Amino acid sequence: MDTISSSASISTPRFRCFDPSNSYHATTVNHRPYFLTFSANPTTAGISTRDSSSKDAMGDSTVYEPKIITGDAGYVLEDVPHLTDHISDLPTYPNPLQDNPSYSVVKQYFVNEDDTVAQKIVVQKDSPRGTHFRRAGPRQKVYFKSDEVHACIVTCGGLCPGLNTVIRELVCGLHHMYGVNKVLGIEGGYRGFYARNTVPLSPKVVNDIHKRGGTILGTSRGGYDTSKIVDSIQDRGINQVYIIGGDGTQRGASVIFEEIRRRGLKVAVVGIPKTIDNDIPVIDKSFGFDTAVEEAQRAINAAHVEAESVENGIGVVKLMGRYSGFIAMYATLASRDVDCCLIPESPFYLEGPGGLFEFIRKRLKEHGHMVIVIAEGAGQELLCESIRAMDQKDASGNKLLQDVGLWISQKIKDHFASQQKMNITLKYIDPTYMIRAIPSNASDNVYCTLLAHSAIHGAMAGYTGFTVGPVNGRHAYIPFHQVTERQNKVVITDRMWARLLSSTNQPSFVDPKQVIKDINADEEPQSELLDGDNCIDTPTTKERV
Repeated sequence: MDTISSSASISTPRFRCFDPSNSYHATTVNHRPYFLTFSANPTTAGISTRDSSSKDAMGDSTVYEPKIITGDAGYVLEDVPHLTDHISDLPTYPNPLQDNPSYSVVKQYFVNEDDTVAQKIVVQKDSPRGTHFRRAGPRQKVYFKSDEVHACIVTCGGLCPGLNTVIRELVCGLHHMYGVNKVLGIEGGYRGFYARNTVPLSPKVVNDIHKRGGTILGTSRGGYDTSKIVDSIQDRGINQVYIIGGDGTQRGASVIFEEIRRRGLKVAVVGIPKTIDNDIPVIDKSFGFDTAVEEAQRAINAAHVEAESVENGIGVVKLMGRYSGFIAMYATLASRDVDCCLIPESPFYLEGPGGLFEFIRKRLKEHGHMVIVIAEGAGQELLCESIRAMDQKDASGNKLLQDVGLWISQKIKDHFASQQKMNITLKYIDPTYMIRAIPSNASDNVYCTLLAHSAIHGAMAGYTGFTVGPVNGRHAYIPFHQVTERQNKVVITDRMWARLLSSTNQPSFVDPKQVIKDINADEEPQSELLDGDNCIDTPTTKERV
């Protein structure tokens, strides 16, 4: 590991940092960048320690590649970048937490450098140990002096419960744990780096903001200039950048990190993943999701009251979920008042045997009323009016969707009006912007605190170019590309979707054999889709049996 400079030394801790006898000694390396040599077997791929600042024949900087460390029994650590990858001889300093009275009673606070978190925890005795990520948490050595830290916080993309909580905990965590007093809030998203004013943030300024929805910093989608952003970071003397946003925002953060690395700046770039749809892969769930599911219950309950109060009443609730139906699925499971849940991952059809109209007629005859929950991205292929809009996108690169809730409500009305045998009363409820604009609940508030603190510990320890989040219940540092290369989706061949079908007693609308056949043709390994690994009581985490 890097040695401590002569200008700083670690003082004798007032409490035990960690027990070396309990540490796992895997293949340990220093913080030099690692470049993957392509191989048929990624777990045995060779590794070279070529410097990331080396030039190719054209004189351009070498593109950063994943840092892969392999060990015994198929152990693979996908590490995150470190400041020492592109800046040599950086001094280190003792972590201020060892003198913090708040932590003086903690028996083992600093995490072991060898601690990693497994991406998959359900394994067989002969299976390889698989991919791991570096465990989040405070280190004994830090690469920033507290009085030299100049941090900034920016929020991008759409609103989500918990944004203000994350901002508050970043500011208070930096101040109370590490003694950092210079924190700037960037107004208006990425373009605020060069087009808007900044807001000085202190514990006093952010004290009550967690009680409000939205973000006190404002937000925007897309439209940023990487060079201008890094110029602004450099001109302002900022050396820690905390970026809160979804997959598009994290892609932008990755580009900003690469430009900072290319310039050789001592700036840590940290992402905190945010999406109300819970469609960010690898991590257990995104913050704000629990709040969204809880708030969706109010809309579902209202639809149920409306529906059961009249003869042949139908309540239709549209929930958020552009590409992933997690909110709709978990709100349905939590409610127990929903008769049918429609999500983007599970195709459905309207007419004919086994179609939605037939199911509605059957349920109305049985119970006299029904509630339908539909995610905003479901059934888009059925909207003929949307064909011309399929290729249109917003500033974040998201497809512009038609209002499937209004469309399906009208289709249901038209169908039963033409039958002349069953009069229905349909009420349509769209709580979309009410859900995402509220403050976070208690569960998400705690989660936001853990995310913010993990991000701070990583930046202070010199890690950069990563996003933070829980993997199987343990917070970890995850390379940007892992959370931006794909989207997390409900797997309709998993047990969680089967639980929903059993709870609502709705048809699946698709032939299971055809679904399995289609999945076999995809790139995803079949074992990861059919064994229930992606479905448990906490969204997207591995199922514990």
